[in-house]
Amino acid sequence: MSLNSQAQHNELTDAEKSEGWILLFDGESAEHWRGYNSPNFPEKGWMVEDGMLSVRSSGGGGDIITRHKYRNFILKLDWRAAEGANGGIFYRAMEQPDQPIYWSAPEVQILDNENHPDAERGENGNRKAGSLYDLIPAKPQNANPYGEWNSVKIVADGSTVEHWQNGEKVLEYELWTNDWYKMIRNSKFREHPEFGDAREGYIGLQDHGNLVNFRNIKIKEL
Repeated sequence: MSLNSQAQHNELTDAEKSEGWILLFDGESAEHWRGYNSPNFPEKGWMVEDGMLSVRSSGGGGDIITRHKYRNFILKLDWRAAEGANGGIFYRAMEQPDQPIYWSAPEVQILDNENHPDAERGENGNRKAGSLYDLIPAKPQNANPYGEWNSVKIVADGSTVEHWQNGEKVLEYELWTNDWYKMIRNSKFREHPEFGDAREGYIGLQDHGNLVNFRNIKIKEL
């Protein structure tokens, strides 16, 4: 048996390495990340500590993005929210100097469903954890409570996107269809035709001014 048949936190197994997985966070540095619309990693608001990449509750660092763009991929990571915390994971994000990241990038919602008011806003739970934020609710809603780890998997393969949360597929949708554009026209993203339109883009993590921890961030290009 391989000595690395089971991964420790922030490591890849031998099998993952052979399959082409890449670590985006090794538990010790943020070398794969930089600030949105900045060449550098934020000097405040984010920290690498105890094997976690964390956004501080004080915020102020802004959202961060990967240094590379990704087209078709599987992204995996773990997140843990503090009590009442809100955050997000963006994908295929554009970098627009005069616009925040959320006007271009679909978002997997991070939320303490029990203690943050956003859980009851939107429609049919589409602002709860795991949802395509403000558009499609995660079903089943299987997020763990604040202080506990949740696992996320995002599969983006051409126009097909899947969100997985804690081992279950909670939603799937098709980009760039008539139904997609109709949904966008009836949403808060209607004034932003760039939303979800990029065929490739950055992975992003949100600074919402709440404490959220991340670990085991890895990606495999398809």
